[in-house]
Amino acid sequence: MDTTPVVAEGRPRPVPIPPPPTRSEARAALKDSAGVGLGFLPLGLAFGALVTQSGLDWWWAGLSAALIFGGSFEFLLIGMVTASAPLAAIAVSALLVNVRHVFYALSFPLHRVSGHLGKAYSTYTMCDEVYALATGQQSRTWSSRRILWLQFLLHLYWAGSSTAGALLGSLIPHYVTGLDFALTALFTVLALDAVRNLRGDVLTPVLAVLSALAARLLFPGQILLAAFTLFTAALLARRLTTSRKPRHA
Repeated sequence: MDTTPVVAEGRPRPVPIPPPPTRSEARAALKDSAGVGLGFLPLGLAFGALVTQSGLDWWWAGLSAALIFGGSFEFLLIGMVTASAPLAAIAVSALLVNVRHVFYALSFPLHRVSGHLGKAYSTYTMCDEVYALATGQQSRTWSSRRILWLQFLLHLYWAGSSTAGALLGSLIPHYVTGLDFALTALFTVLALDAVRNLRGDVLTPVLAVLSALAARLLFPGQILLAAFTLFTAALLARRLTTSRKPRHA
C-alpha cells in the first residue's frame, strides 16, 4: 500500500491508516486452535483412560502428555512400558515414529519465532496439527506470539484432556474392556488418510503390509521395531532402484 500523501490543490491529503487489530494474539490463536482442540479432546480422554486401565497411576497421563507430547507414540509407550520393553527399543521406536518432525523443520516458520526460549519451546511442541496450521496460506502473516500461543494451547488441550481422561478412567471398573482399541482405531484412521494421499501409489501400502507380516513371523517379540525397520529399508531400496533407472527422452 502506497503511504505517500496525495497532494490536492497544494495541500497534502492525509492517507487513511487502518485501525489496529482489536483481538489479542492469544484470542486469535484460541480461534485458530479451536477445531484441533475438539479433535484432541476424545483422543486425550481415551489416552488418559487407557493409562489408568493399564495399571498406571492417573498422574502418568498428564506427565506423559506434558513432557513427551508425542500423540500416537504415547499410546504405543503404554503398551511398551507395561510389557517392560527394553529402553533401547523404546528409544528407537520413538525415533522411527517421530522422525517426520525433522522434515517439518525445513518449512516450519521458526524464523518468525523470536527469542531463544521461544524457538526452543516452538521446536519442542511441534506436532502434525501445529505444522498444518502454521504453514498454511492464512498463517503467513502470523506473529511470533500468535504461533507460540497456538502451540501452547494445543499443548494445554492434550495435557488437560489426558489428565481428565485418567481421572475419569480411574472410576471405570477394571472388568470393562476395549479401551485399548483406541490405539488400533487411531492408527487405522491415520493409515486410511495416508492411503488417500498416496494418489495411486499402491506399492507403498503393500510394502507396509508385507513389512508388518514379515515382522510378525520373524520377530514376534519385537513386532513394532522390526516392522518399522523393514519398512524403512524397503523404502530406501525402492528409492535407490527407481533413481538408477535410465530416463527415456
